[in-house]
Amino acid sequence: MAGDLNLSNLKPAQARKDRKRVGRGLGSGKGRYSGRGIKGQKSRSGSHKMRAGFEGGQMPAYMRMGKQRGSTSKDAMPIGPFRTYVWNVNVRDLARFDAGTEVTPELLKDAGLIRNLRRDVKILGHGELSEKLSVSAHSFSKSAAEKIEAAGGSVTWLKPPHEKKVRRHKKAKAAPAPAAQQGEAAEEAAAEEAPSEEPAAEEPAAEAEES
Repeated sequence: MAGDLNLSNLKPAQARKDRKRVGRGLGSGKGRYSGRGIKGQKSRSGSHKMRAGFEGGQMPAYMRMGKQRGSTSKDAMPIGPFRTYVWNVNVRDLARFDAGTEVTPELLKDAGLIRNLRRDVKILGHGELSEKLSVSAHSFSKSAAEKIEAAGGSVTWLKPPHEKKVRRHKKAKAAPAPAAQQGEAAEEAAAEEAPSEEPAAEEPAAEAEES
């Protein structure tokens, strides 16, 4: 040091900046309205502590937009089917293990690929894998399972694979015909079943004329 340290040569590490003193008269430059202007919401106390999404009292954007309710739509609130809580590990991350290693969630945690064991582990197929590994996880993508098996390894599901439910559509019942159409159809059927009768009274008259 240039000199001994004593009370006469102490000074702060950085220059001290005086705070802004408002409301101390017109001569200070921050008097009368204290730099807040005249009236309005921003001149009131607490106006700079508004919550996120507040738009001054008008209907906020997140309430103006339409929403689809339920747990099976993309924009369902507050949850949705595409919000997953699993640890994702790609097959390229498994290349650090030696051939013949049995890869488990505990081993992935020890290797630093996942944080903890409170969530399920899903193996994804990004990257390439050449080592023969026995991988155990809760779920696998289709490409990940194919790449692991193509390298000579095996896949063990810790949970049964998810199967999509097949929806069976009921056949629509034929609408009943109106009463008028049913009556006409019955009359036509009766006319077809009735035998055709030939007039017999005309034969004697024809014989009389010939004689």
